[in-house]
Amino acid sequence: MNSGPGRYFADILERAGIEIGGDRPFDIAVHDERLWGRVLSHGTLGFGEAYMDGWFDVEALDQFIARLLEIDIYAHLKPDLGLAVSYLRGRLLNLQRLRVSEVGEKHYDIGNDLYAAMLDKRLIYSCGYWQEAPTLDAAQEAKLDLICRKIGLAPGMKVLDIGSGWGGFLRFAAERYGIEGVGITISQQQAAFAEANKGSLPIETRLMDYLALEGRFDRIVSIGMFEHVGYKNYRAYFAKARALLAPDGLFLLHTIGNNFSSTHGDPWTEKYIFPNGMLPSIGQIGAALEKRFVMEDWHNFGADYDRTLMAWWANFDAAWPGLRDRYGDRFRRMWRFYLMSFAAMFRTRNLQLWQLVLSPAGVRGGYRRLS
Repeated sequence: MNSGPGRYFADILERAGIEIGGDRPFDIAVHDERLWGRVLSHGTLGFGEAYMDGWFDVEALDQFIARLLEIDIYAHLKPDLGLAVSYLRGRLLNLQRLRVSEVGEKHYDIGNDLYAAMLDKRLIYSCGYWQEAPTLDAAQEAKLDLICRKIGLAPGMKVLDIGSGWGGFLRFAAERYGIEGVGITISQQQAAFAEANKGSLPIETRLMDYLALEGRFDRIVSIGMFEHVGYKNYRAYFAKARALLAPDGLFLLHTIGNNFSSTHGDPWTEKYIFPNGMLPSIGQIGAALEKRFVMEDWHNFGADYDRTLMAWWANFDAAWPGLRDRYGDRFRRMWRFYLMSFAAMFRTRNLQLWQLVLSPAGVRGGYRRLS
């Protein structure tokens, strides 16, 4: 490692306080020296695939990645093929509309057994609200209740959940606030689970694209779905939400947010976790909202996603013996890289979690946030 890619990356790791072959939890054990050339030529895609292939190990992978982010590792990486392909796909194509169901089939439909083992008892696959919560179940329930209170749910209201997952929000809102509701998802597994577990509550889940929905709703929520919309479709998304919302209604958007505007996702994440995923920026959301909605409130609790992701990993890891035969060890390494890398990005504030409350024409007398 006296010269070439190995020496280059050894210098970067040293700046991050990471030692190759060291004995601290965030030090890296390299099993294949081809790692360095793979990262240099393929960036984050090569890095993630090298971990999946067992070319290196780190006991505390989240701490390792966080240290790299703190020295702005992206500034040390040269443009690579994976990034170029991702950029061109994002600029030239509208894959979010060309392949509407792809993320449902490749991510959300991989197995309800996996998500039941990893998530809380309500199967909420988005950031928990940990302000006063001691457990994952409590954090997710606090988040659901926060949403209900922010949009002023009351008995008899008709509520739409765009991207409703396994139906957890609508079940909670119907049980606690007496609403009736419709959820829509592009995941067959989610829709089937939600319908099978709604009991006698006045809610339903439909397997459909949000642009195909018709009707009128007193309140709309969208929790962790906007990351799949794509920057070319933000205006159409908000226009559709506006058309579905009553004139005196409120719309709560819960989404991961980026610190800068981009037109593509991360190459490794796009390939292995969220096909065609793309994180919005403040500027992109703001521009898309013009002449559609009044911004009533913008709440950032992105640091809570770190704790949520680490709780998901703890659950997944504990359940792994019962999942191994179906998913395999390479999947486990992939899933660990996914959860740990996102935890690190939220921990270092490279990513945010936003809840926006929107109204069609402004709340008379002003909106008052409940926390």
